[in-house]
Amino acid sequence: MTYKETLDWMFVQLPMYQEKGKSAFNGKLDTIKALSEHLGRPERKFKSIHVAGTNGKGSSSHMLASILYEAGYKVGLYTSPHLKDFRERIKIDGEPISKGNVIDFVAENRPFFEAQQLSFFEMTVGMAFDYFAKNRVDIAIVEVGLGGRLDSTNIITPEVCLITNIGFDHMDMLGDSLSKITYEKAGIIKEKVPVVISEYQEEVADVFESVAREKKTKLVFASQEVHNSYPTSLLGHYQARNCKGVLAVLKQLKGFVIREEHLKNGFLRVVENTGLMGRWQVLQHGPKVVCDTAHNSEGLTLVLKQINGQHFDSLHMVLGFVMDKNLDSIFPLLPKKATYYFCRPNIRRGMEVAGILEKAQAYGLQGQAYTSVKEAYEAALKKALDTDFIYVGGSTFTVAEVL
Repeated sequence: MTYKETLDWMFVQLPMYQEKGKSAFNGKLDTIKALSEHLGRPERKFKSIHVAGTNGKGSSSHMLASILYEAGYKVGLYTSPHLKDFRERIKIDGEPISKGNVIDFVAENRPFFEAQQLSFFEMTVGMAFDYFAKNRVDIAIVEVGLGGRLDSTNIITPEVCLITNIGFDHMDMLGDSLSKITYEKAGIIKEKVPVVISEYQEEVADVFESVAREKKTKLVFASQEVHNSYPTSLLGHYQARNCKGVLAVLKQLKGFVIREEHLKNGFLRVVENTGLMGRWQVLQHGPKVVCDTAHNSEGLTLVLKQINGQHFDSLHMVLGFVMDKNLDSIFPLLPKKATYYFCRPNIRRGMEVAGILEKAQAYGLQGQAYTSVKEAYEAALKKALDTDFIYVGGSTFTVAEVL
């Protein structure tokens, strides 16, 4: 198969949460363990840092990878979802896995995938771990896909665990309370493996403390213990919270030499070293256009705070969502003094735009519905003056279509 045919086979034939949502979440580790056994237990052949959390886990993972790369280490990076190309998910020293590697891995293991009925995510995790092991990375930064306890990445025994924060997201799978969601995220904590929590949240701290006691491991709340920070090439103000978690993780990481210049350069060169996109990314000026992948109430609250700090005459918001999003928790946060361009991202889980518009109007948000992200974005560009501000977001998939 060609690269495109290989991806089509992975995307279409087997369940994929990115496209199908809850129906693709199998909630067990049996098949990823079987795949690991089939591949020769690759996750045991490299050191790792495991990163979970509701918001900020992607940015934190890229920061860690950038700093360790600056320190001279060969660094694997596994993240999800991708924005433009599947290969963004699996990188070594900022370079995506080659198309040939993707094709060969699927071709070699396809009979096993079909026999075991592996999910898209399980195949991708197996591909990443196999790639990191064969290329002898010094360390891999592994981002959780969803939750933690039952996530396919949770077969690694890392050097350190990082959990950025806890918020309401994917409640249909992770639970309907912060404590239930916290329990799922805390499922990555391993026996005697130090765990860092980027943000101290009083309402869930006791859950982390309980799990840490049970696992006999050190627990660090970075927001309480880290008081310094570094400027970073990631422009969102909210990145300061992620910086603290990253610094606390590196302090707990044994056997790796990280000097002051590695920290400074690593934070400043995150985008350059890792290719991260979609975090308060400025697309143009006059009018200024910014996109951000924040997609839940906690993440959007931080983004909206930054928007409020911008200087502009009029605000234009291009927004598209996926079906599991609770708009009743998002729309009250949005400014009424803005023009909205509602759209549906081009994936199966995209929320129908007529329903978005109806709900928005009930909350006093004024705007129109568009048949595609492209149409909505072009309408905003046409209407906005050079002194205006355009924001594109609501979903990773909305952002992907404007990049």
